[in-house]
Amino acid sequence: MTKKTQDLKPDTVLKNYWNNNEQFADFFNAVLFGGEQVISPDELEDADTEESSILKHREYAESIKASRDSIKICKKSLTHGVGFVMLGMESQEHIHYAMPMRVMGYDYGTYKKQYDSNAKKYQKKDGMTEDEYLSRMKQTDKFTPVITVVVYYGDNPWDGATTLHGMLNIPDRMKPFINDYKMLLVEARQNDLIFHNMTNIAFFDMLKVVLDKSITKDEARKKVIDYASRNNVDETVVMTVAGATNCKIDYNALSKKGDVTMCTLFDEIEKEGMIKGKAEGKAEGKTEGVIEGIQALIESLQEMEIPYAKTQNQLMVKFSLSEDAAQEYMDKFWK
Repeated sequence: MTKKTQDLKPDTVLKNYWNNNEQFADFFNAVLFGGEQVISPDELEDADTEESSILKHREYAESIKASRDSIKICKKSLTHGVGFVMLGMESQEHIHYAMPMRVMGYDYGTYKKQYDSNAKKYQKKDGMTEDEYLSRMKQTDKFTPVITVVVYYGDNPWDGATTLHGMLNIPDRMKPFINDYKMLLVEARQNDLIFHNMTNIAFFDMLKVVLDKSITKDEARKKVIDYASRNNVDETVVMTVAGATNCKIDYNALSKKGDVTMCTLFDEIEKEGMIKGKAEGKAEGKTEGVIEGIQALIESLQEMEIPYAKTQNQLMVKFSLSEDAAQEYMDKFWK
């Protein structure tokens, strides 16, 4: 049987998820306005996510461009005249200690792009003062403000700076004279955001379970499955949670129990080596972590009433086991 797998890349699933205007508006209403419905989905339009610009200084030019390891979704409010940016990092499990500086760079790139576009209108001095012409900007010109929110999908508490000042070694007497730059941070693992969109509620509820290090992976798996069952969680939400936490989905293990789609491979999110054992240990299932993962998978599939033969086949595919090795584990853990 051919193994049907797909790496759910964070940039793909998260962009697909947050490109939904209802979910995007609900998120920013939760972050900025405590859940008050200020931003309407109908007023949002997609904005260009490319903010490449060139900084010229003396004899060199430096390109300022959004890094490929970022997940960026941009929308503009037609009602409020404000740009909204959601920024996440593909290396979801890692904290980026230079994030305030990067946000400052992203925001600068957005404003620089607006300035460059505006300046193209002023190739001639007609109707402009000397200062305006030199600035390539009229005194009355205004740009669209941008609000950037960083979403962190890691399972460790964020212990990095959230301001530019937090990255600098500043003498106390000098602090009032050094400009600061603050960033808005949302930790998926733990927050008190008030959502109204049911999909967002399910998304963040499941993320909190998956990223909760105070419970075992088996407990997290059972809680997620139970939550999905009770709340009729759509398959796309489960896939987004898996992708956001760098989990590989095996589509042979996406099974249905009643009308609810379950992802039985949340075990793969294991940060403690349950699935990520040494190569030789993984091949024969000899490491303690892998054995625990095998047991969890068997119990999960059995709980969902997946047939014995199909479960055994999943073990062979997922853990690269021989038929005899898979049979041995089935005899041991199948109740």
